[in-house]
Amino acid sequence: MSNQSQSYQNHRRYHPLFHVLLTLLTAGLFVSAIIELGKSLKAGDPVFPAILFLIISIIFIVIYLIIRAYPLKAQDRAIRAEENLRHYVLTQKLLDPRLSMQQITALRFASDDEFPSLSKKAAAEQLSPDAIKKSIQKWRTDDYRI
Repeated sequence: MSNQSQSYQNHRRYHPLFHVLLTLLTAGLFVSAIIELGKSLKAGDPVFPAILFLIISIIFIVIYLIIRAYPLKAQDRAIRAEENLRHYVLTQKLLDPRLSMQQITALRFASDDEFPSLSKKAAAEQLSPDAIKKSIQKWRTDDYRI
């Protein structure tokens, strides 16, 4: 758990190894592959190694995107189930089906006191996730999602 209480201003989380290092290395690999292909074409050298280098860099980009997307989908499913259960415990009703996954993800920060009414308002007015987060008066910390 975090030592600092969470709020709209500090709720976003980053993992430096992924969001900075891996992003830069993957981008650098791709740019290097394009430069290498350009040099090979300009010099009249065989292009097969440069094309292979480019294909490998594209494979890394695809892997990079997948290793971000798959865990987020799993986390979204868990958040939907958790928030549906929480809403049911508080109101004896499931969440409004009009709520999008992004809205539910934003609602998870709302305290139990404001969660049911904010859920209803978010569904009725189709509030954006950002508007939902800005509406929260008492934040409920979520230190597990990145």
